[in-house]
Amino acid sequence: MPRVLCFGEVLWDLLPRGRFLGGAPLNVAYHLARLDCAPTLVSAVGRDELGREAQAAMTSAGIDTAAVVPHPTLSTGTAEVRLDAGGHASFTLPQPVAWDEIAVEVALGQPAPAAIVFGTLALRSPANRISLIRLLNAFPQAQVVCDLNLRPPFVDLVPLASLLGRITLLKLNADEARRLYGRSPDAADWQDISAVLSARFPGAVVCITLGDDGACLRDGAIWLQVAAPPVTVRDTVGAGDAFTAALVAGWLRATGAQPDWPRILRAACALGGLVASQDGAQPAYGDFRVEW
Repeated sequence: MPRVLCFGEVLWDLLPRGRFLGGAPLNVAYHLARLDCAPTLVSAVGRDELGREAQAAMTSAGIDTAAVVPHPTLSTGTAEVRLDAGGHASFTLPQPVAWDEIAVEVALGQPAPAAIVFGTLALRSPANRISLIRLLNAFPQAQVVCDLNLRPPFVDLVPLASLLGRITLLKLNADEARRLYGRSPDAADWQDISAVLSARFPGAVVCITLGDDGACLRDGAIWLQVAAPPVTVRDTVGAGDAFTAALVAGWLRATGAQPDWPRILRAACALGGLVASQDGAQPAYGDFRVEW
């Protein structure tokens, strides 16, 4: 069972239909725990009621929270979520909050992970950039997975250049891919876009989620695109995180062999669709099973 460190934010998503525990790394850890991986969340909550509720909910979900350290002064994070008519979300993220200052000493003392997963949102603070560098330096053999996760106004990648240069798998959505591509915002030649991004991040597998159009991936000379299963969207919060979890879990299952990328992408699209069809980022799976 591969160990995975998930570094970044823990927060409460404040949706029109209620309050849901979230944060991209937490969502990824939630799904990894259901995909035969052993995730450890590396984050911080406040010494407040929301923090205590978050700790209890994460423990109940089977997530290892040994490296979720209560911050002595900052409060637990929240995100005000607005949904458009299609269920697509936008976020307001206060700062500073507990996850802006993540302590990593507990994580550094754990066995070496197979992968370290992080998003760029938690790197809005210089303190977290230093903490993540410490993690990467401590576990140099781990695969380094970045889920780009650009949330306005936190979209400047220049301070993250040294970190992004170390990734071995980059996952991003269509809007983020177009932003990095740097040309027409209507560009949809995903084969070309993925080639440009692959050149920008040498040695990294590049995966782009395309919403209703599925996902595409470039691994060196390999390029492919798969369709998404049809779903009725309830809200999209956490769907990309579920996709990331399935992508990472499928990749780690390859254990040195060439990954079966078409099968992995189809599984990731299916899990992302399940989450988009329900409220919140961490729904029960019910009868749903990932088909590897």
